Amino acid sequence: MGCAPSIHVSQSGVIYCRDSDESNSPHQTTTISQGTAATLHGLFIKTDAADTIPSVLAYQSRYPPATRTGSRKERKDPGQHSCTEAETQTSHTSMKQISTQELWLGPMRLMQDPIQVLLIFAKEDSQSDGFWWACDRAGYRCNIARTAESALECFLDKHHEIIVIDHRNSRYLDAEAMCRSIRATKPAEHTTILAVVPRVNSDQEELSVLPLLRTGFSRRFVENSSMIACYNELIQIEQGEVRSQFKLRSCNSIFTALDQCQEAIEITSEDHVIQYINPAFERMMGYNREELIGKELTELPKSDKNRADLLDTINTCIKKGKDWQGIYYARRKSGDSIQQHVKVSPVIGQGGKIRHFVSIKKLCSASDNNKQIYKLTRDEKYPGENALTESHSFRHKNRRKESIDVRSITSRSSDAPSLQNHRYSSMARIHTMTIEAPITKVINIINAAQENSPVTVAEALDRVLEILRTTELYSPQLGTKDEDPHTSDLVGGLMTDGLRRLSGNEYVFSKNMYHSHSHLPMPATVNDVPPRIAQILDNEDSWEFNIFELEAVTHKRPLVYLGLKIFACFGVCEFLNCSEATLRSWLQIIEVNYHASNSYHNSTHAADVLHATAFFLQKDNVKASLDQLDKVAALIAATVHDIDHPGRTNSFLCNAGSELAVLYNDTAVLESHHAALAFQLTAKDNKSNIFKNMDRTQYRTLRQAIIDMVLATEMTKHFEHVNKFVNSINKPVAGEDSNSNSEGSDCECSSTPRNSPENRILIKRMMIKCADVANPCRPLDLCIEWAGRISEEYFAQTDEEKKQGLPVVMPVFDRHTCSIPKSQISFIDYFITDMFDAWDAFAHLPNLIQHLTENYKYWKSLDELKCKSLRCSSD
Repeated sequence: MGCAPSIHVSQSGVIYCRDSDESNSPHQTTTISQGTAATLHGLFIKTDAADTIPSVLAYQSRYPPATRTGSRKERKDPGQHSCTEAETQTSHTSMKQISTQELWLGPMRLMQDPIQVLLIFAKEDSQSDGFWWACDRAGYRCNIARTAESALECFLDKHHEIIVIDHRNSRYLDAEAMCRSIRATKPAEHTTILAVVPRVNSDQEELSVLPLLRTGFSRRFVENSSMIACYNELIQIEQGEVRSQFKLRSCNSIFTALDQCQEAIEITSEDHVIQYINPAFERMMGYNREELIGKELTELPKSDKNRADLLDTINTCIKKGKDWQGIYYARRKSGDSIQQHVKVSPVIGQGGKIRHFVSIKKLCSASDNNKQIYKLTRDEKYPGENALTESHSFRHKNRRKESIDVRSITSRSSDAPSLQNHRYSSMARIHTMTIEAPITKVINIINAAQENSPVTVAEALDRVLEILRTTELYSPQLGTKDEDPHTSDLVGGLMTDGLRRLSGNEYVFSKNMYHSHSHLPMPATVNDVPPRIAQILDNEDSWEFNIFELEAVTHKRPLVYLGLKIFACFGVCEFLNCSEATLRSWLQIIEVNYHASNSYHNSTHAADVLHATAFFLQKDNVKASLDQLDKVAALIAATVHDIDHPGRTNSFLCNAGSELAVLYNDTAVLESHHAALAFQLTAKDNKSNIFKNMDRTQYRTLRQAIIDMVLATEMTKHFEHVNKFVNSINKPVAGEDSNSNSEGSDCECSSTPRNSPENRILIKRMMIKCADVANPCRPLDLCIEWAGRISEEYFAQTDEEKKQGLPVVMPVFDRHTCSIPKSQISFIDYFITDMFDAWDAFAHLPNLIQHLTENYKYWKSLDELKCKSLRCSSD
């Protein structure tokens, strides 16, 4: 570096040294202590151009010129350095350290610039030397000041992270006054100030550090001129206080984001004391920040529109460290109640405990949002004006939720017109798409209807649109029922596919080989049925038919005998163009692939569902709505609907990582397996293939109908099937009946809309669903037996889940604690009542509803007597 640095002296006496060759100097500017050039020490200059600095700025007061120009290797004492050697050390040793460092604040990546240190020493001595060379070794940027005025000016210019003040002799420098002056400035909020204090003689008592801390110092350093001691102190400060303060400063960006966020955000302590709210929260609730900070949530007015136990439910959830989200009514400062979408998240802090709760809130309706914010703004800015007309106009201006959001967001970014135009272009293309799903057409119709609707209608339509945009249109939101653990477990066990967590324990079916007819004895023909079995089958057309008697006399093979009887009654062989021998062989193969070891899902259950399906098919409305193919498909689907059932739920198989769960992607696992296996076994041997003589087109139609009905027995879509049936079948039929009665029309059923292919599918699904879970509608003795069998199967599953360390899907089904009456009550309340009311309205089944009512009363009576078993000892 051949060019000499330029020297500048400020009005307050601070001398700056700038290297003219900036490309090669990592420290272009250095602050020099106040004073004349003739009396400055070389220690106070830090620049790579030290060799070219005039001699008047060299290390004059301590070392002779010969020492400065001698060999660097000869100087072993750290205190015997020239400025030139100090700069050489900085250039070669500390260059790597002086680069920026990467830090992380949670998921946020930060880059920290090199540390800046300000040394405030009135007189140069070995202690100031020690800190100077410690900074050099650590790669810090260092400035030195000798007076309070120059120190303060330098700090306000550089904002140093560390300040070292000489507190050893107040005659030369009032260290405490210096500290207070620095602390009075805003940049000092994140600065660490170190006080250098004199050594204490061994016979003197150690002084307390509290006076220093009260003055504003962060730490105390007992006088020690060793460069290593100074270096260690500075490194500890960097790794501790400096990095912590740097991360705290970075939090300003997070608070800026929170302040600009459009959603209302509230942060409270673990005791629900409000610590922070953002401007969006102020606008939504009508409070100023000063009115809420420090108050407990319990002090704020509550809306009376919430459920009485809602707050307890929320607290129970978040105290466990889980998020809670849902609908909540809040009361604004004005007294109005507003409906909010709220998500509350606990934040883990010191000691691994919950230290904060973060609540994110937004209004449920876009029109409500605009209305509330506009009203608040008008009230605050123009309290004397009547803003009713303008508010009304604003609400009507544009009610489409998406349009409001898009424009409000993009309009705030005036420096990004291309992004805004691109967004509008994309939205325009979406609205002009020619391929529209039915739900899209419905939403567009509602949007168009909103434009000229009264405010109340528009707001109601907003709510309709929100509902239509959800993914679970047919799944009800649990009300008070979900507080019942029996209902919760039934819903969780039957309507979900488990936790989707694969474990090391793979569940394998107890039977890996499916049976064929080759090694099975042929069953008897219908004419060869033993008298006892024939006598029981004589009553098969009655709803009171006792399937357990047939199970006993057939040695747990009721499906073959009942199947032969029912299939003959409905002419199945004639429709399939197959022989009775083929049908007998097929029924035998299907029955043997049911697990007799299952207490519930065995061939007796299949026979029971077949009986119920046949019974329903005899009802006038059902007969008039379905053709022969539909009836044959229904009987076959009922026969095979649970084939090879392992006696465990879908949730269990998914959690256990079974081969079937993997094969069917954790979706309708068992139902998919039942349908697929039924057709595999049928096609496996020509002697039992009941479809072998069918026309290809007719077979494909029949196959699709069977598969659809088997899949309909999966409970995750229970409410979808029921609601579609009610809306598409029950309501139109009720309208037809009303018109028929009022007009005296005698139109035939065959011309009604329920005969359409779509509606016939809904009827068949509803029929097999009702047949599959008709146990609560059977006579009481049969109902009790079925309840005991399903409970035993659930008990066995819970036992196995605990044994294998799997998630317990239905914890209430513990054989030692479960109340069977409660489980039956929950099942009837949640799944059965509404479905059979809808089915009865169509098929006219008064005897079933009567049995259901009587059985429900029976279970309630047992529950009131605190009985947990099927019968009380007093019965």
